[in-house]
Amino acid sequence: MVMHNRDGQSNLLSKCEKNDLSAVILAGGLGTRLRSMVNDRPKVMAEIQGRPFIEWLIISLRQGGIHRILLSIGYLGQSIVDYFQDGQAWGVSIDYSLEPASLGTGGALRHCLPLLSEDPVLVLNGDSYCGVNFQNYLAWFGARDRMGALVLARVPQSSRFGQVEITDQGEIACFQEKGSMTQSPWINAGVYLFSPRLLQTIPDGKPVSLEREILPNWVGRGLWGYPCSGEFVDLGTPEGYQETQKLFSTLSFP
Repeated sequence: MVMHNRDGQSNLLSKCEKNDLSAVILAGGLGTRLRSMVNDRPKVMAEIQGRPFIEWLIISLRQGGIHRILLSIGYLGQSIVDYFQDGQAWGVSIDYSLEPASLGTGGALRHCLPLLSEDPVLVLNGDSYCGVNFQNYLAWFGARDRMGALVLARVPQSSRFGQVEITDQGEIACFQEKGSMTQSPWINAGVYLFSPRLLQTIPDGKPVSLEREILPNWVGRGLWGYPCSGEFVDLGTPEGYQETQKLFSTLSFP
């Protein structure tokens, strides 16, 4: 299913307001760390405050002015298709990209590339949430010649996550593994803007991790960090599942 439209405007905020941008949500993970709590559905379909988690992401995109969404699906992906169908019930348009085999986050994103016509491409991890203002993020990205960017979040215990160091100008300097001795206050929040030129450098048809293998190789190639003060949660562990339930009990969504 192909995303067709591209208007060629340079003002990304205007494009967002005109619904000329789409988003990719990476939703094909196996969710092995969450199997003790969610074992009959994809991780992104775990119920949070009465709705599948990924439904909250779709609602947040719609609220941010983004109405075309491509879901990258894999493990038990048909259950996602059956639930959302074409997305019209949520006021959005949804298409799907099915992994032929488990490709990891990087491989799954590369598999989506022929279906994308936008520049840049907005990408969200399907198992985390960050309260970022999408329009502000897009306007910031378009203000300079950037090849890629990731939203950076602060969390109470950054050592639980891979940490990110940025230069004084805001470019990504390096990525640190979990538990690194050097403590950065910033973590990768899983909300990206990428030029298709960067995505073309991801190996095609090969399982590869965006976070562990691809992003570190893009350091020094126009990759920037966008610090965000919004709330962040990662659904992927039993602890994260409980934190997500708690956060979404306090957020206001229609």
